[in-house]
Amino acid sequence: MSEDLELLTLGIDLGGSKILTAVVDTRGEMFSNDESATPATKEREALIQSILDSADRALKQANVAMSRICAIGVGAAGISNPEAGILFTSPNLPALRNVLLRDIMQERLGKKTFLINDADAAALGEFYFGAARGVGNFIYITLSTGIGGGVVIDGKIYTGAIGAAGEVGHMTIDVNGPVCNCGNRGCWETLASGTALAREAKNRIKEGGKTSILEYADGDIEKVTAQSVHSAAEQGDRLAKELIVRIGGYVGVGLANLINIFNPELIVIGGGLSTIGDMLLKPAFKVAGERAFKEAFQAVRFASAGLGRNSGVLGAAAYAFQEMKKLSTK
Repeated sequence: MSEDLELLTLGIDLGGSKILTAVVDTRGEMFSNDESATPATKEREALIQSILDSADRALKQANVAMSRICAIGVGAAGISNPEAGILFTSPNLPALRNVLLRDIMQERLGKKTFLINDADAAALGEFYFGAARGVGNFIYITLSTGIGGGVVIDGKIYTGAIGAAGEVGHMTIDVNGPVCNCGNRGCWETLASGTALAREAKNRIKEGGKTSILEYADGDIEKVTAQSVHSAAEQGDRLAKELIVRIGGYVGVGLANLINIFNPELIVIGGGLSTIGDMLLKPAFKVAGERAFKEAFQAVRFASAGLGRNSGVLGAAAYAFQEMKKLSTK
């Protein structure tokens, strides 16, 4: 990504809880960073307008006119087909079903636009600018509101037959588990995400569990989040620590499955939930080591996302650069 340093793209990371937009150059330098809450429950047009507003603010922050932007990359949560530019479904964004999101953004913003899954975008960000530089075979996992993944094989994102590969958050971990937003039961993200941690905390509080978690949620059980649980755990709350260890165990089961299937040399872990750190990840790695093939587990190393919360937005920008370069050589 070192060529054409004067080129700029607009990267958009559209997730279930936030929209992050930035003006980025080919070195991965960000000239702006606009973050806003995703109006996930609103109608389609309101959601699209929020994306457009974020793009406008990012350009103004960078003091860059749209005319200087060579392309736009959108990393969107959900199952999509990058070639067709369609977002089939996004479990945490119900209004965006069978939407030609690429074409809508391209028409509204007036620039060549490319669509990619948000976790695939994050994997590309780490590949070009972060913890996976120089690594040809790795998996990126984002532990957040849900769980996403990007699989890189021989230096390329593996997208599958229609672009829907890498939806690791929706592999079944427990056939009788909680119902997922995707309609399935017992998906990895229903058991090991930030949403899962908050749900389990609420259940235990309702059952009368002794805990200080509510103190970190303004005393309102409906405001309990993964962060509330983490804050309580940091202060020594026994139940909060127990819940995090349990969630970590489920993270480990999913990691073991990925290690056995793909035999990666590296697994990069990002997303808000991963910032809990060792309290979550130590039990995860322990369970993964117990359940994965010994030789495959010994061959893999784990790394935290080098770009932090910017993996997705930088990857979306990198994807736009990558695809524009392909077009220019045709």
